[in-house]
Amino acid sequence: MAFPHRPDAPELPDFSMLKRLARDQLIYLLEQLPGKKDLFIEADLMSPLDRIASVSILKQHEVDKLYKVENKPVLSSSEQLCFLVRPRIKNMRYIANLVNADKLAGRTRKYKVIFSPQKFYACEMVLEEEGIYGDVSCDEWAFSLLPLDVDLLSMELPEFFRDYFLEGDQRWINTVAQALHLLSTLYGPFPNCYGIGRCAKMSHELWRNLEEEEDSETKGRKPEIGHIFLLDRDVDFVTALCSQVVYEGLVDDTFRIKCGSVDFGPEVTSSDKSLKVLLNAEDKVFHEIRNEHFSNVFGFLSQKARNLQAQYDRRRGMDIKQMKNFVSQELKGLKQEHRLLSLHIGACESIMKKKTKQDFQELIKTEHALLEGFSIRDSTSYIEEHIDRQVSPIESLRLMCLLSITENGLIPKDYRSLKTQYLQVRPEECIFKCVDFSKRGVGERPAQISSPGKITDAFSSLAKRSNFRAISKKLNLKKKKKRAASGLLSTGGTKDDKAPSESLRLILVVFLGGCTFSEISALRFLGREKGFRFIFLTTAVTNSARLMEAMSEVKA
Repeated sequence: MAFPHRPDAPELPDFSMLKRLARDQLIYLLEQLPGKKDLFIEADLMSPLDRIASVSILKQHEVDKLYKVENKPVLSSSEQLCFLVRPRIKNMRYIANLVNADKLAGRTRKYKVIFSPQKFYACEMVLEEEGIYGDVSCDEWAFSLLPLDVDLLSMELPEFFRDYFLEGDQRWINTVAQALHLLSTLYGPFPNCYGIGRCAKMSHELWRNLEEEEDSETKGRKPEIGHIFLLDRDVDFVTALCSQVVYEGLVDDTFRIKCGSVDFGPEVTSSDKSLKVLLNAEDKVFHEIRNEHFSNVFGFLSQKARNLQAQYDRRRGMDIKQMKNFVSQELKGLKQEHRLLSLHIGACESIMKKKTKQDFQELIKTEHALLEGFSIRDSTSYIEEHIDRQVSPIESLRLMCLLSITENGLIPKDYRSLKTQYLQVRPEECIFKCVDFSKRGVGERPAQISSPGKITDAFSSLAKRSNFRAISKKLNLKKKKKRAASGLLSTGGTKDDKAPSESLRLILVVFLGGCTFSEISALRFLGREKGFRFIFLTTAVTNSARLMEAMSEVKA
């Protein structure tokens, strides 16, 4: 069931070094505030921090108590307060209120702010405006590469999509460049670099500037990764807006995978408690089903359960010595596998219940019709019905966006009708403008970055507003049934392609603005077919719901 790589497939780099570097740097920063201190952590940094440094490690470096940064009175009695936060204005206001409250009370403490992954001038300006700039010390925890799996790195910056692609804020470009520079420093230069999109070009140029400033520490080193592709999210909204049909994608859509782990509730655990589960290649059951079309998963889990039972049944014919060996060598592993198997069966049952309620087959049929360009009237009627039934406002909005892109915009009559119906059901919504996705480019093809700072445009004849289906035909995009995505997968070449050298068969794909688990699964499948290995770096893992939610957060 899992995607077994060909015997000649290259080995993946060891990314555990990135965790060690991040942990060591954080410890160094904490030690800059000697003695006992309380640590205030922003909510969305808690999960990444948990993957890097446990509470026991923090305690070893004199962190006394942990608090979440939230709008509540601070109860800390410590004389030293440390704040681990994103560079956001609201966080600066929070810290300023705390410090100024201490001043009014005549209390003197030491304050340290650690920005992750970098500090912004705007944040320092707020501290100055609030009159506390001289009262706090500021540092950066340049933590922007979290290994979520053996082939997946995340910058854990979900706001990147909204900030850059929706609001035009370019502040995270430097963070991307710094991350790429660190990768090239640790794993050697990238011989071949490709990119598509403005964000990709800017990131590439800034990254190359960093390399030149530091006199290129990678010169003369043997490259471990042969190719790097930088891809802007707005190059392809279609794939991200399609329903995910691989197991990992559906788990994300249903339960929300966060920072590589998921909270399975009582409906999955068959108990009165929830359970946090890490989803990666170390989970043998998950590893074998993560990339599979959901329709195949139940059959695999059933067979796995029968095999597991057969292994347990072997005990009946064992003598004492054999039983002792069985207990000491196999039983623990079988129990662990049984626990994981039960969880994934429970997750599948929960997904099936929710998807049945949403008429999942009819939904997939409508999406395929939109991608292929037939029965558009029926698809539009389905979307109208979806709105009227109030199944899910986010889902309705997603389908309207998909219709808009694949049809190169909505005709005025359909636009007015859909808008009226949607706002009747959700009168408080003011995000209907996001349906006009079609003005964004879906027609550019990756072009090799032939020299530092320069992207040579290819397929320039494809205008940004070109019809989606004309573009997909021109670029030879084909739907793969019962495979990675219900969207599109490009499959050039043949199985008999001559295998290039080891490093040239390792490919780093950088998604600027987020990628879905279905896209990752599609490239894993393509790599297995062609004898390549893909490594993924994304600003965050996303899905259609997260994209729609980002739209609703856009500033007026």
